[in-house]
Amino acid sequence: MHTYVISLGGSLIVPNGHIDTEFLKKFKTFITGRTKKGDRFVIITGGGGVAREYQNAARDVSKLTRDDLDWLGIHATRINAHLLRTIFREVAHPVICKDPSRIKASSKYPVKIAAGWKPGWSTDYVATRIAKRLKAELVINLSNIDYVYETDPRKDKNAKKFETISWTDFRKIVGNEWDPGLSAPFDPVASRLAHNSGIPVVVANGKDIRNIGAILRGGKFKGTKIS
Repeated sequence: MHTYVISLGGSLIVPNGHIDTEFLKKFKTFITGRTKKGDRFVIITGGGGVAREYQNAARDVSKLTRDDLDWLGIHATRINAHLLRTIFREVAHPVICKDPSRIKASSKYPVKIAAGWKPGWSTDYVATRIAKRLKAELVINLSNIDYVYETDPRKDKNAKKFETISWTDFRKIVGNEWDPGLSAPFDPVASRLAHNSGIPVVVANGKDIRNIGAILRGGKFKGTKIS
């Protein structure tokens, strides 16, 4: 029996302002199928574009503190988490985890849904805290990118991609400080915790459900392993 921690990007749940029900159907089928084989999952939902839309709207109207921006993002992750918990009702713990320092393994429910915690900590950080607490062997970070790149591939068509990279080199790319609304393959504060705790992270495109299966099997997959 394996426990996997999945950081599910908001860009997969609500791309372009609309909930992607086709993706959610496929994701649910995949996860519930794995639970029947004995696997257990903690799924942490990101805020993605929903969070940034609220943050940008608030900025347009008022001058905000970092805490204000963080709380908007946190609540965006929580509405996404409620969506996931509802979808996984048959197999998921009925209460969403909002505090990774208190999560416990459940013998009754093979799936737990988690969301943002408090200002200063991203959902990547929540995922890493949970992985450390539950002694999970891997954090799988699913978003809409295929690999970690040395530079932004949207701006640099020759950006170098990594299939494997050390935490030391990865942290040189993302820096050391968290910023509300930051768009990065894995956030800097979570990276520091994962690095110091010896927790490997796989960054992959969550749209490819078969590829997620390859990651869980330990086979060849499309994505970047950071360790």
